[in-house]
Amino acid sequence: MSYYLSRTINAAFDEVVKRVIAALKEEGFGVLTDIDVQATLKTKLGADMPSYRILGACNPSFAHQALQLEDKLGVLLPCNVIVRNAGDGQTEVAAIDPVTSMDRTGNPKLAAVADEVRARLLRAVEHA
Repeated sequence: MSYYLSRTINAAFDEVVKRVIAALKEEGFGVLTDIDVQATLKTKLGADMPSYRILGACNPSFAHQALQLEDKLGVLLPCNVIVRNAGDGQTEVAAIDPVTSMDRTGNPKLAAVADEVRARLLRAVEHA
């Protein structure tokens, strides 16, 4: 079982970032954090790498439900979604698979929430 959901798109990086944010919004997620990994590594290490962003997505309703079932679940929140330049005009979008990550808690009560969050993230990835 993979720990992420992904899709590669034949589109420019900046355009895909906008599409991902819009698709997440359509599925009820807000973007709490936006980390420009390329810029951060360049600044901190002088390292060059292709465009790479980590978007910390959160659906408040599902986060609330999950936290009521597992009080330390915050270590797995928000749901990270990456957008990265895959080369040759391709951009990859990948999101954490919440079913896999929440399964690690050993709390079966989280399964229904994880399934719904997974379905919404998968739709957002597919519609980006």
